[in-house]
Amino acid sequence: MVEVKLDRITKRFGNFEAVKELTLDIKDGEFLVLLGPSGCGKTTTLRMIAGLETPTEGRIYFGDRDVTYLPPKDRNISMVFQSYAVWPHMKVYDNIAFPLKVKKYPENEIKERVKWAAELLQIEELLDRYPAQLSGGQRQRVAVARAIVVEPDVLLMDEPLSNLDAKLRVAMRAEIKKLQTKLKVTTIYVTHDQVEAMTMGDRIAVMNQGRLLQVGPPTEVYLKPNSLFVATFIGAPEMNIVDATVVENDGLFLEGDGFKILLPDDFREILESYIGKDVLFGVRPEHMTVKGVSTLEHVTRTAEIEGIVDFIEALGTDTIVHAKVGGNIIKIKLPGHIPLPVGEKIKIEIDLDNIHVFDRDTEKAII
Repeated sequence: MVEVKLDRITKRFGNFEAVKELTLDIKDGEFLVLLGPSGCGKTTTLRMIAGLETPTEGRIYFGDRDVTYLPPKDRNISMVFQSYAVWPHMKVYDNIAFPLKVKKYPENEIKERVKWAAELLQIEELLDRYPAQLSGGQRQRVAVARAIVVEPDVLLMDEPLSNLDAKLRVAMRAEIKKLQTKLKVTTIYVTHDQVEAMTMGDRIAVMNQGRLLQVGPPTEVYLKPNSLFVATFIGAPEMNIVDATVVENDGLFLEGDGFKILLPDDFREILESYIGKDVLFGVRPEHMTVKGVSTLEHVTRTAEIEGIVDFIEALGTDTIVHAKVGGNIIKIKLPGHIPLPVGEKIKIEIDLDNIHVFDRDTEKAII
């Protein structure tokens, strides 16, 4: 196990910059998730850490060792891919044992390590089967067992659950996280699935267009996004974003199409330079409620606006109310089954301690 340090790494393919001056420290034993949409540079970053790609600029360190130009075999890393990548002509035992045989481990140690890995992944009874006799989840367990059997310094995982069905993905998320916690191996996990990132990562590193936008614990990134992209990429349903203007009129207001919100006095210092300017106003669906139907528990500062029910998503455990406010459609997440008729006028309460304001030009967070 080691600390991994990326020092201003850039990767170009011709004139295209896939990764742009990325600096990131991954702590020893940490589970770090690289999160972002397709094409954001997360897999390219993982491949550079693995040694499958060489940075155009910058350095990569494992602890104090510069591994920038070392081949993968000299880095003591293991990878788990989106495809199961198990050899169909080998039994499960031989699939798991393969990297140990390549490194010429003694046969008795190979048996001990395979047994250890199989027990951890709960596939001891499958060791004599061929991959064709396994389910998708079992094959992925074999791939993970093969990755950990060599006790790598760094475990790299590239969307390993993408090919599994939804129910199995949930189960495997928990399995992988518990396994990593037990082994304490430095793990870098690539995904575009924000639910995976939120539930598995000790920290999340959000990327877009080759750039690292924000790094932090899941709750911090969720509650305090530093940009419009991070705010809208994480969260389901995603954050409501509407146009607004900061207005001074016997108090400080956020005013937009169909709403005018009086802000607490402590917002003034932050928004002073934006008075009279257009901004982007954001609030997550769960930080609002419909007055008289549900409450915002433990909330001390609220604002009230009016809307009209436009559409209802009844999800059983939750109800998503689509409400028309002026020309905007906003989503409100309520607990349980709330049968609100379409066309009904409602009063919407907003938790003012969980609102977000973004600069319209830079899309950086102001609040």
